[in-house]
Amino acid sequence: MNQFLDVAIAAAREAGAVLLTEHSRPQKIMYKGDVDLVTETDKRSEAIVVGRLRREFPEHRIVAEEGSSGSSAASRYEWHVDPLDGTTNFAHGYPCFAVSIALLEDGVPLVGVVFNSVADELFCAARGEGAFLNDKPIRVSSAERMAVSLVATGFPTHKRGDNLNIHYYWHFTLHSHGVRRDGSAALDLCSVACGRFEAFWEFGLKSWDTAAGILIVTEAGGKVTDLRGGPYRPGGPDLLVTNGHIHAEMQQMMAEIATHANNKL
Repeated sequence: MNQFLDVAIAAAREAGAVLLTEHSRPQKIMYKGDVDLVTETDKRSEAIVVGRLRREFPEHRIVAEEGSSGSSAASRYEWHVDPLDGTTNFAHGYPCFAVSIALLEDGVPLVGVVFNSVADELFCAARGEGAFLNDKPIRVSSAERMAVSLVATGFPTHKRGDNLNIHYYWHFTLHSHGVRRDGSAALDLCSVACGRFEAFWEFGLKSWDTAAGILIVTEAGGKVTDLRGGPYRPGGPDLLVTNGHIHAEMQQMMAEIATHANNKL
């Protein structure tokens, strides 16, 4: 296991311990928008992760949900950190949240770690080395049709009334085993990677939401694109992740849904 991944795992475990300790306590909630929450725990978790990364790799840039920092000089290495993915869940005492840490090399994920401290599940991957859950290799599911698939999505915190995702949600609910909406994109991506879900799609996710998870999915044998099948880079406007087998079917459905929805506007 390489040094980058070792440090990311250690940072995720340290920050995750704080989340586990504090998730059942009353939270001081602040707002970054009408419905976009942040808690004191977000900030404490981020300070732990960023502090460790700065000590270990002072020349690297760090992009984190609550702030960015790092060397003023150009660096090919850039960390993307979500110290508490699923803040709304955390604030309400719903036990579905995680620490997500990824290192990008020239904009491409190199290592990724997602730690769910409540379940004590640590997902990780390094480029070209496979994906793991608690040190055991994981693979995407073998389901080959949407009709027998369980899928997941999420909804943006901003301009929710302008988003077409409710049309996709309704259609896929009727044409699959169901759609889950658990509020943590990082964990949804890991659920695709280990075969719990066959697919995940969402709009408007930030780089720190997806950078670790898409590497873990890819290393587990899954497929990652935008909704039209083009390349996806962390922070892109829309994301489709599947086990690979149902990717084309979902893309075709999405194109039909989007055309129908736009014709009704």
